[in-house]
Amino acid sequence: MNIILVADAHAKARSITLDWRHWTMGGLVLLVVFLGFTLAFNFITLRWAAATQHPWLAAIVLADQRAAAAKVQERVQDHLNAMAIRLGELQAQMLRLENVGERLARTAGLKPSDMPSMDSSTAPGRGGAMSSLPSRNLSMAQFGGLVDTLSREMDVRQDQFSILETMVVSDSANKRFMPTLLPVTDGWFSSNFGYRIDPFTGQQSMHEGIDFPAEPGTPIVATASGKVIAAEWHPAYGKMVLIDHGNGLVTRYAHTSALLVKEGDLVVRGQKIAAVGTTGRSTGPHLHFEVRLNGVPQNPARFLQAAAGR
Repeated sequence: MNIILVADAHAKARSITLDWRHWTMGGLVLLVVFLGFTLAFNFITLRWAAATQHPWLAAIVLADQRAAAAKVQERVQDHLNAMAIRLGELQAQMLRLENVGERLARTAGLKPSDMPSMDSSTAPGRGGAMSSLPSRNLSMAQFGGLVDTLSREMDVRQDQFSILETMVVSDSANKRFMPTLLPVTDGWFSSNFGYRIDPFTGQQSMHEGIDFPAEPGTPIVATASGKVIAAEWHPAYGKMVLIDHGNGLVTRYAHTSALLVKEGDLVVRGQKIAAVGTTGRSTGPHLHFEVRLNGVPQNPARFLQAAAGR
C-alpha cells in the first residue's frame, strides 16, 4: 500500500510504502493497547465493586466459595463412605466374634453373667490423667490406619476363637463318650469295686464293678454315647448290655430284667437301654455296672466321681 503526502499545492509530493512488517507492528501495538485497557477496566471495576460491596461481585465470590465447598464436601463424603463400609465390615466381624463367644460359653457350661466381657451393651470403663504433651486431631489417613489395624487384630482374634471353639467342641464331644453319667437315677453303691466276700461262696474274690440296688423295672441309662456290641443272656451276668465307647472303653450293665436295645444299635448318653432286675448270679434286684479299658477292669467310681467334681 502506498500513501502520498502533499504539504501544499506547490510542494513536491512524498509517498510512503506500507509492507507486512508495518501491519504486524501496528497489530501488536493495538493488541497491547487493548489488553492494557481491558486490565485497567477490570481493575477499576473490581476496586469499585469491592469498595461499594456490589451485589454482583458478592454473587460471583459466593458462587466460587460454594463450588469449592462442594468439591471439599464431595471428597469428605467419599472418605466417609469408605469408612462406613469398613465400619460395617468390623461390625460384622464383631457379631461373628460374639456368636463364637456365646457358643464357647454354652459349650463350657458358663452363664452369660459369668462372662461380662461378652456383654456388648456397655462399654468398658477407661480413664487416666491428662498428659502434659499437647493433644492433636487425627487426620483422615491416621484414622484409616487405625481402622485397618483394628480390622487385622479382629481377624487374628477371630481365627484364635475359631481354633479354641474347635478344641472345646472336640473336648465336649470326647466327654460324651466318657462313662460319667449315673446309670440309675438316685443310685447308691451296695458293693464297691475290689476284693470282697463273695455272697455265694463266702470266699474273698475280686468284684470287677459296682452294684446299684434299685426296684425291679427301674430304668437303666447309658452312661455315655457309644455302640451296643452285645445285648444277650450271660450265665453269670444274666440279661446284660455291652456298649463300646471307643478308644478301648467298654461298659457293662448286668442282671437286668429287660433289654431295650440290640446289638449294633447306636445309643446316646442318657438313653434308656434296660431295666433293673435280678437275672443271672444275683441275690436281689440291682444293677451290676462295669467299666473296662482294653479289657482291663477299671473302678467305675472314679469316672462317676470325676463327673460329680465338675
